[in-house]
Amino acid sequence: MPTLDMPDRPHLDSFRRQARALQRAARAGDPDALARLARDHPGGPPGDTSALRLSAAQAVVAREYGFPSWPRLTRYLETVAEHGWETGLGAAPATDPADEFCRLACMTYSRDDGPARWARARQMLAEHPDLTNANIWAAAAAARPDDVGRLLSERPRRAVERGGPFGWRPLFYLVYSRFDPTVPAERVLAVAQRLLDAGADPDEGYLFDALPSPFTLLTGVFGAGELGEPHQPRHPHWRALGRLLLDAGADPNDAQALYNRMFAPDDSHLELLFEYGLGTGDGGPWKERIGQLPTPARMLRVLLRWAVEHHQPARVRLLVEHGVDFRSPFEGDGPRWSPGDGRTPVELARLNGDAEIADYLLAQGAPPPAADPARDLIAAAFRADRSTVDKIRAEHPAALAEARRDRPGLVVWAATHASGETVGLLAELGFDVNAFGRGDAPVEEAWETALHQSAGHGDVALTRRLLDLGADPNLRDKRFDATPLDWARHLHQPATAALLEPLTT
Repeated sequence: MPTLDMPDRPHLDSFRRQARALQRAARAGDPDALARLARDHPGGPPGDTSALRLSAAQAVVAREYGFPSWPRLTRYLETVAEHGWETGLGAAPATDPADEFCRLACMTYSRDDGPARWARARQMLAEHPDLTNANIWAAAAAARPDDVGRLLSERPRRAVERGGPFGWRPLFYLVYSRFDPTVPAERVLAVAQRLLDAGADPDEGYLFDALPSPFTLLTGVFGAGELGEPHQPRHPHWRALGRLLLDAGADPNDAQALYNRMFAPDDSHLELLFEYGLGTGDGGPWKERIGQLPTPARMLRVLLRWAVEHHQPARVRLLVEHGVDFRSPFEGDGPRWSPGDGRTPVELARLNGDAEIADYLLAQGAPPPAADPARDLIAAAFRADRSTVDKIRAEHPAALAEARRDRPGLVVWAATHASGETVGLLAELGFDVNAFGRGDAPVEEAWETALHQSAGHGDVALTRRLLDLGADPNLRDKRFDATPLDWARHLHQPATAALLEPLTT
């Protein structure tokens, strides 16, 4: 796992300087440098660091950023130089009206996205209808096939030229445009087909802020993401447009699209992608460019874990029906919220008290999990099954202490995904209601408290219960330095905000 974050504007010279600095520090016996070598040098630290070679320091730097070797890092930086894009460009107004229209019309996967921005683009185009006449990027964003066709007939190479405010190619502006939800499908598909016929790449994509998962045309078609549907909606004609791109050869194994849409239970995008081979093949051109991207099979295993842990039974069934491995334990490095911790899908379902998914997987042939008193106790608590909890504690006196040690932030997860009764039971068992954890994934990471989650979700009953159990309303989360009251206000939850207001200092 990487220990350093990729900078916003990565350049090879910066990494070379880091490697030289590490080499000098290690040769001088600097303790921090020696610790970095001990942690990240392939095969362990060299015996004699007084003559450390630059190649050894380069290998350590590469691994600190999540790359297995220096050549893999340099290859990635070359890809960033060719395909990188900065989301900050979306906030910088353009002086040219056509460029400004493109800027306002398109999703940029930044916090500037949203209906108000796209309404400004509609108004601008209404006031200046001719701004697409000579600008193919604006003509594509506005889905105007006549302008696009005329501009291509004048110079066919325009289909693959970068331009506009973001330096994207025309097809990307078309696919990421959201300025008019009523735009006719015929116009959108006509523009897309003309650009593809003129040489546009159906696998076009960019690395937003140098992140290694490419945002492709399909990513834009399917939309969604961490800000949710109002800010990052799917294209109004996503199904027809997605099918057109897939027919043109777009690779269906789109890691970013799968991630963006995994939060909601809708599976229509998966059904379309499975038609075109999702989960098969070698990962396509982006896997070739960025070797550390997961394989198609690995992408779907990560998706399976999320579906199991977030009670998405229809998605679990769909994945199993399409051959995704549901028997093997999750092993190897994965995203922070999908660790390779050796648990099977059935074990995860039982651990979260999800009998529906666990029973389905067992019926499909998943091996029954071995008894594990600590995990079984947690599973019983999530079912609010007090009698089973008492039985496990009587038969295995160490189980509760082990469960509290392994999952200190469990109340946070329970406050988001279980009942108030479960939260109360966990508190009785000694789990700390003021512990920090994550509400979006059942991993131990100190993000927020259970009270932050209940306040943000507007759950008055659970907020009252947590307060009665001793939850502290003045604790600030570790990411935004905000109180539960701040969460309630930010997420527009007036009921919990009113409850917390007199208690927050």
